[in-house]
Amino acid sequence: MREPLYLQPRLEPPLSSLLAAPDLLHTLVDALGSPLNVLLPDRIAENAERFRAVYRRHHLGGRISFAHKANRSSALLRRLAVTDPAAVGVDVASLSELQHALGCGFTPDRITATGPKDPAFLWLAARSGVTVHPDSVTELEQLAELVRKFALPRIAAVPRLSGFETGTGTGAATGTGTGASGVKVLSRRSRFGTPVGEVGALLDTLERHRDAVEPVGVAYHLDTTGLAEKAVALESCVGVMDELRARGLDPRFVDIGGGFGVSYVQDAAQWDRYTTELAGAVLGTRPAMTWRGHGYGLRNEGGTLRGALGLYPAHRPTAGPGYLDALLSAPAPASGRPPATLLLEHLYDLSIQPGRALLDQCGAVLARVLDVRPTGSGDHLVRLGLNAGDMSLEEHGVIVDPVLLPHGGGGGGVQDADDGPVTVHLFGNLCLEADLITRRTVFLPRLPRVGDLLAFANTAGYAMDFHAHSAQRQPLARTVAVTRDGGSWRWCLDEEYWPITRPGGPA
Repeated sequence: MREPLYLQPRLEPPLSSLLAAPDLLHTLVDALGSPLNVLLPDRIAENAERFRAVYRRHHLGGRISFAHKANRSSALLRRLAVTDPAAVGVDVASLSELQHALGCGFTPDRITATGPKDPAFLWLAARSGVTVHPDSVTELEQLAELVRKFALPRIAAVPRLSGFETGTGTGAATGTGTGASGVKVLSRRSRFGTPVGEVGALLDTLERHRDAVEPVGVAYHLDTTGLAEKAVALESCVGVMDELRARGLDPRFVDIGGGFGVSYVQDAAQWDRYTTELAGAVLGTRPAMTWRGHGYGLRNEGGTLRGALGLYPAHRPTAGPGYLDALLSAPAPASGRPPATLLLEHLYDLSIQPGRALLDQCGAVLARVLDVRPTGSGDHLVRLGLNAGDMSLEEHGVIVDPVLLPHGGGGGGVQDADDGPVTVHLFGNLCLEADLITRRTVFLPRLPRVGDLLAFANTAGYAMDFHAHSAQRQPLARTVAVTRDGGSWRWCLDEEYWPITRPGGPA
């Protein structure tokens, strides 16, 4: 067999310890079925504290709001609800998410409502008194109308901006220039938020509706991981905040959203080697590395490599809290001052909305091996008790190896456990050719046996239930919350988890 190209997952406690307890995980799948989502709610609280440490390092105030859309779990929300209320909140993007957050113990002052809002969502947000992020002038008008129509208290609003196309400084924020430095940084076009070129009309609307809507801050939306682009956006938002103050309003914080990232692969060398070899496979200078020659965005045009690699950077030297620290520390393109310094000088707080980054190391998806078949090329086809919607890392461009958890009883295998590394293709349980768990050839330390489990680690963020469906009447994965109780593990169904003390340990 050709030399293995592993992409071994980055694992940290308590997830690493849980995956080292295969007997427990096999028992859970035996009882609750495959696939099974396993969550570690205590880890999300630890991740929130890591972000708080960055705030303290830069002497900043403000709130970390979990982007609920990343995972629908009740256990995770209930665990966050009992953290510091002044420091941690939740961001909701639908009517049902808002209802869920309220039901999980979050008070309205800790909830922000973002995303596209239908009338029912906007009404409940205004009725309950959460902070609303209007996505447009039209939505701001609708919010003000609801407040007046139902005689509601003045609602806190954080208008969201986008389209930072002209560069830097307060002038860029209002669409009037490129800033003193002349630096020009283009941001990707977004369908969310009010373009900065239209910010004048937005400010006029906020001033006109000041009796119904209180602008407590300004937010931005960027679909990028570029630090320079985000720093430009933050500078521009500070400029808009200053203009609101000049109009007699009292905004207090800048909300910079999410996008802090996760590093999925442990070894940078493995990631670099894999992407290099993938280019070679597309060009035909080495054997294929994917099912039916899929190139992940790369293509061979007459011996020349074309296209762009459409994969999430699975190994990231700076991610999560580290990424936030880098964003706050590096000199911004326009002013040359670190964003943290800029916020402190203007007496503004900072709010963030991490989703994936707060869920780092918070869970795994378990799938039972149902069938193992050799192919004529020396690879094996492995069919699992889940489909691509149940575990959708690849849908988000993330490629990383699963962890093989052998069944203690053995049996059903076609190769001994010590026969060495093998290459496999992972398929789902749908009667569809397209139901691929991953398009790439996966290298495993040994061939799985029927009854073994594959654990897809670090899937709590967007990959666990974001695309889940019941096509062909296949069952949806059940979800369990697992906590450490001294030297043993305790578990319960996700919906039965409450962060209260019970005899023998936490729920």
